[in-house]
Amino acid sequence: MMPRLNRRNFLRISAALPVASSLLPSLARPAFAAAAGGVPAVGYIDTPANVALLNINEYPAGPTPAAVAVMHQMAMNGNRYYMGETKKFGEQVAAYHDLKPDYVTLYAGSTEILNFSALAFTSPTKSLVTADPTFEQTWRVAASNGAQVHKVPLKPDYSYDMKAMVAADPNAGLFYVCNPNNPTGTPVKRSDIEWLLANKPAGSVVLVDEAYIHFSDAESVIDLVAKDKDLIVSRTFSKIYSMGGLRFGYASARPDLAEKLHHFGVNSMATTAIQCAKAQLGDKQLIPLRKQAMADTRNRTFDWMAKNSYSFTPSQTNHFMLDVKRPGGPVINALAHQSVMIGRTWPIMPNWPRVTVGSPSDMQSFQTALLEVEKMPDGKMNALAHPYPHLVHEHSC
Repeated sequence: MMPRLNRRNFLRISAALPVASSLLPSLARPAFAAAAGGVPAVGYIDTPANVALLNINEYPAGPTPAAVAVMHQMAMNGNRYYMGETKKFGEQVAAYHDLKPDYVTLYAGSTEILNFSALAFTSPTKSLVTADPTFEQTWRVAASNGAQVHKVPLKPDYSYDMKAMVAADPNAGLFYVCNPNNPTGTPVKRSDIEWLLANKPAGSVVLVDEAYIHFSDAESVIDLVAKDKDLIVSRTFSKIYSMGGLRFGYASARPDLAEKLHHFGVNSMATTAIQCAKAQLGDKQLIPLRKQAMADTRNRTFDWMAKNSYSFTPSQTNHFMLDVKRPGGPVINALAHQSVMIGRTWPIMPNWPRVTVGSPSDMQSFQTALLEVEKMPDGKMNALAHPYPHLVHEHSC
């Protein structure tokens, strides 16, 4: 089994691994630093290294050196299942949130949680109610499950219209709330979620997706799970913990609701992902350091956009929506030709593509490219195809 990663063990491991001991005593490392050991962080294997990847809300730096060290050690024992590690770390995550052990289930990221919730609580007679725009994964799965999907527009200030959501269908099976919201980056008030829980149809379930909560000042509602509310809270390590490709997340819910998700499958987690998550969950520097670094970069970007008369959503996360004042698709393609990839648009806001906040250098590239693209006539811009079509996914994050 993995030894406990204290300072002495880390120094011993680091002597044999590509992690410089000079990084100690701080294990969190600079928020946007290159990968451990001086190896530069890479983007996509089939994309030029100079492309700024601001398209799917990835964190612009990898896991901490401590996490890299334990993953390296565990990978050398990858022939062993270590199935017990999933249960043990699930219990540690539950304790971290002051929940009973059977109130937390580990998953490979949060997508499974959204999928399974939509399958478990929607049907041809039980609809899904969501905001619009928001992350669409539950829309797709609920629709494939034969359920009606009610998309309630956000208010003009980008907040959720909870009263309209409750009024959308007295037979709703599932309410999906993304807090902070993806793609706007705006937080949802805890009082609004509490109102939804108190006023929703009897028997329906509220799914709160807290994928981006660590970047923001939004209040979590995980503590309400302990009060046995009709509530599932989804968390992922794909964002501030920079584990998008390592796939680690968890659902918090009372046991009877969790069991309905378990019906669709529960598996032991990859041991490397567990140890990476464990090392980073215990790193008290990581969240405040990365939250502040992200806020500084985001706010500098917002200052620049305001000075240049761009409109954007008041995000508290690592992404925002930008009004490009014309259909977003051609602008997205044109920016890609300037070596800057940004995210997609939503049908309800077709002129507002989503932009991920990357490193300071990424955002400088974005600013330069945006000014160049703004000069392009519509005819020339509309004639451009995306230079990396294999990276344009309809179901992106």
